[in-house]
Amino acid sequence: MTTETTRDAAGPSPVPLWNIANVLTMIRIVLVPVFIVLFLQDTTAMRVAAAVVFAVAAATDKLDGTLARRRGLVTNFGKLTDPIADKALVISALVLLSADGLLPWWATIVIIVRELGITLLRFLMVRRAVMAASRGGKLKTVLQIIFILMLLLPWQGFLPNAVVDAILLVAFLVVLLAVAVTVVTGLDYVVKALRIVRGQGRERDGAA
Repeated sequence: MTTETTRDAAGPSPVPLWNIANVLTMIRIVLVPVFIVLFLQDTTAMRVAAAVVFAVAAATDKLDGTLARRRGLVTNFGKLTDPIADKALVISALVLLSADGLLPWWATIVIIVRELGITLLRFLMVRRAVMAASRGGKLKTVLQIIFILMLLLPWQGFLPNAVVDAILLVAFLVVLLAVAVTVVTGLDYVVKALRIVRGQGRERDGAA
């Protein structure tokens, strides 16, 4: 019997904890305090650096998920830390922007409540069913990243005031759209969870 046959008979080899997908997730977590420190320096150069760090960290979110699925590197550690890394990055940016007067607090509060609430709901539902991210959820994430980057960049250091005002107006419109999509997709998750719970309840009643 060949080594390959023996390995196949023993089943698939376990996924290593420190695979490329999990390493990217940990890099994103490490970049969060780096982003915060750069933002708090409150200079044009540091704001640009903060925006670059945020963009890099946001890019690793898409990349680590793609690598994990394509290479079969999904682990329980990744399932736990990936959403934590995502929420830490976005929430820290929202709070800093609101504290700096660049983003209304109501928008930050609505997004944070939705993000934490749905994350908790997905953890509670994990034993019943896996609630994968919907297209609306992915759109929500893209819109959030776009307006955060638009507000992070110190446009006034490079562009005329009229152009800056136009950019900030567009950013505010994206904020409104992002908040709307955030709320709608959050409600959609709740409705799906209720349907799953009710459906499983009917199945148990039927079996009884």
